[in-house]
Amino acid sequence: MPPKSKAAAAAAEPVAVEDLFTSIHRHIEAGAFEQAAKVADQVLKAAPGDEDAVRCKVVAYIKADEIDKAFAAIRAAERLPIDLSYYKAYCCYRQNKLQEALELLRGQEETSAVLQLESQIFYRLGRMNDCMSSYEKLQKFKIDSMDLKINIIAALVAAGRASEVQAAMKAHKVDLTTRALRDTRSFELAYNSACSLIENKKYSEAKEQLDLAKRIGKEELMVEDYGDVEIEYELAPVSAQLAYVQQLQGQSQEALQTYLNMINGQSADPSSLAVATTNLISLKGTKDTADSLKKLDRLIGTTTAPNQLHLVENLDFKLSPRQKEALYSARVLLLLHANKTDQAHELVSGLLGMFPDSVFPVLLQAAVHVKEKKVQKAEDVLSQYAEKNPENSKGLLLALAQIAANANHFQLAADSLCRIPDIQHMPATVATLVALKERLGDSNAAASVLDSAIHWWKNSMTEDNKLDMLTREAASFKLSHGHDEEACLLYEELVKSHGSIEALAGLVMTSARTNLEKAEQYEKKLKPLPGLKGVNVESLEKTSGARHVEGPQDMKVDVPEEVKKQKAKKRKRKPRYPKGFDPANPGPPPDPERWLPRRERSSYRPKRKDKRAQVRGAQGAVSRETAATNAGGSSKGSQTTSSSKTPAANTDQPKTSNKSRKKKSRS
Repeated sequence: MPPKSKAAAAAAEPVAVEDLFTSIHRHIEAGAFEQAAKVADQVLKAAPGDEDAVRCKVVAYIKADEIDKAFAAIRAAERLPIDLSYYKAYCCYRQNKLQEALELLRGQEETSAVLQLESQIFYRLGRMNDCMSSYEKLQKFKIDSMDLKINIIAALVAAGRASEVQAAMKAHKVDLTTRALRDTRSFELAYNSACSLIENKKYSEAKEQLDLAKRIGKEELMVEDYGDVEIEYELAPVSAQLAYVQQLQGQSQEALQTYLNMINGQSADPSSLAVATTNLISLKGTKDTADSLKKLDRLIGTTTAPNQLHLVENLDFKLSPRQKEALYSARVLLLLHANKTDQAHELVSGLLGMFPDSVFPVLLQAAVHVKEKKVQKAEDVLSQYAEKNPENSKGLLLALAQIAANANHFQLAADSLCRIPDIQHMPATVATLVALKERLGDSNAAASVLDSAIHWWKNSMTEDNKLDMLTREAASFKLSHGHDEEACLLYEELVKSHGSIEALAGLVMTSARTNLEKAEQYEKKLKPLPGLKGVNVESLEKTSGARHVEGPQDMKVDVPEEVKKQKAKKRKRKPRYPKGFDPANPGPPPDPERWLPRRERSSYRPKRKDKRAQVRGAQGAVSRETAATNAGGSSKGSQTTSSSKTPAANTDQPKTSNKSRKKKSRS
């Protein structure tokens, strides 16, 4: 046999495993993850079942976004005594198999990596409270990571706990003031902090931090040699939030223009486009419903399965549950305005399954029933949900009260409002309940509503106390419904506590009906009206009053001479002539009858009628009037005496048609 070459001999020599791991590390540091995976395969050939090589191979494929190959590597190592459940859970998370990923993490040791992955899964599932509990467990590891702090803010905002953001960041020693954020140079931190300020309705501060986030992000992207279009695409979420703040601040035109630029220019990622489209529709309202539906149809995918909804371009996993609910709800409302109740009913059925814990799909279902004029069904839907979920039914009960009141179901409307304890004694609720009780003819129940509200406000320690206003309204109500003594007591309380002139006048008027001495006593406290000192009340009462005089009467009024002179002096104005008119040569005077219709003028002459006989019919035919004249004579006397004569023949017989003549001639 010929001797082997040096290259073949070198290839045949086994490479040391340590050198291969060094090569793997070098490839990972350079970002060549696929090459790292190939070297890991060489390690596994040299040392089958090596745990570090298997892990390096799986991680390299994950870093290279080759999730399917990572899954294959995990399945290939299932027979080995290696626990790869964390990596498998992460691959499921990347493929949006969230429930499967959560099951794989269950029972795992709560390391920092496991807790961070678990929190991300909970965030995507919309389980924000569970997400926050995972982040709270992470605090014991004392991880000083900016990404972790950014994620905590996002989770708090999504969980509806934006008021806790400042305290949480203080615990992590993070200052969220605009000046401090300018020093940290963190685009994501400024953006998430602005979102928390929006939830807390601090719109001016939120706008400042969004502008800061946009400036920091633009500078970072320019350093990385991004173009203008790419920068606009990357910063689209910030632009959408800025437009939303403008919308909340009443700058509708600016917000509208930003939304349109994002949608028409396609200069945003799919999730930002979805947010911009939904906000644009809410801003436009019912204007141009067809165009709004077309814009939403681009975001909603088609499916053959009934009551199943999904969005295009993986938007289901890029949008939060709150954003998806807003998008679908906007479509339902547009369909209702477009009178497409069948499609709206179908979409609402899907929403009830997608968001079982949300109230809004139930409200939309009731709205569809109202649109279909099925008020009883709408009331039943809202009543049943309110009974099952009393702690989450405030908005439903308000909607039920409005629907019932519009349908003249006043008792149901009043009962619905009475089931909302936290607004029970607010002035608007009290006024509505009193009006409903009056519609039902139960003035005693209306009075008890006012009494209950007054009792509640007497014990209330709030700064904005409504006791005086409610007491005044209750006194007026009771006075108008014949409860004079109760009204008198209420007015007396107002006078003692407040001392207003209106309350004192009301007390005098009410006491005059019940206690005359008290009325006289309080009447002395009223200030005298100016101009009534010289009026003799007793003589005024003895007069018979003003008499009615029929017809116009000459009223002699003494007018001062100065007023007469002022009236006599009238300003003389020059007459205004038509354009081109010369007053020196006016020409012939205009016709005085020019404003009358032509038939009413003296110069009008009607047109002469043509008295010639108009013969109608076939050529040579004689009209019926002519034949009658020839037969009966021309004088009136001959017409009256000719009744005994026989009429001319064939004058009253109908004419035969041309078709009948042709048939006779053929026969």
